[in-house]
Amino acid sequence: MEELGDITTVVRDAVDAGVNAMIAMGVDLDRSRAAVGFAHAHSEVWAAVGHFPLEVVEPDIDALRGLAADERVVAIGEIGLDFEHTGGVEPDLQIARLDALFGLAREQYLPVSIHNRGSSDELVRAITRHPGLRGVMHYFALEWDWALRFLDLGFYLSFAGLITRPSRHELREVVKRCPADRLLLETDSPYGNAHKRMGVPNRPAYLLDTAEVVAELRGVSLEELGRLETANALALFNRMR
Repeated sequence: MEELGDITTVVRDAVDAGVNAMIAMGVDLDRSRAAVGFAHAHSEVWAAVGHFPLEVVEPDIDALRGLAADERVVAIGEIGLDFEHTGGVEPDLQIARLDALFGLAREQYLPVSIHNRGSSDELVRAITRHPGLRGVMHYFALEWDWALRFLDLGFYLSFAGLITRPSRHELREVVKRCPADRLLLETDSPYGNAHKRMGVPNRPAYLLDTAEVVAELRGVSLEELGRLETANALALFNRMR
């Protein structure tokens, strides 16, 4: 969230827009620590701690374990696999790291937030290696066949501003067909902006851009979608209760 400017302003604008809870994601140890700090400073913010798959340095599992025990930490993330832009981190190394991070999530009884680029087959295999693992496919952007595979594994699907683009017909079908109790929304701030805000940094307050399109696609009111999202978030990220 530090890329968005003053955190107090970001949080206040989100609450004013009706976004009453948000999760700051960690993509390395320093940003995981920062996320926990944000969560302690702002009651509307919760934290996730993790290690992005393209980080060159090794994840410090012991340090992440210490952070994960914090009462304001609700998930292990952002973690996952990225076989499209390896950046010097080869797939085998990514997989080994992911197994360690999945193990941490199981140990801490926390869900995971999974990044996926070009690695769906291996992610299915990795999740299957860790029975009982819970989590969400972050920034879901695939077609229904893949959605169904991750849903069958017990995972939630999270949609961002990508679904506001009129050209994303297959993804919009996934939004329509996703079971009500497995659907989540996100911003991926400062990335993932809605179609009408292309070119400007995304912010948590802009979640409403995505919510409006999702509500229309599913034929529900914004209020009904808001109640559904709250229930789903609390079910998955149960430390938020």
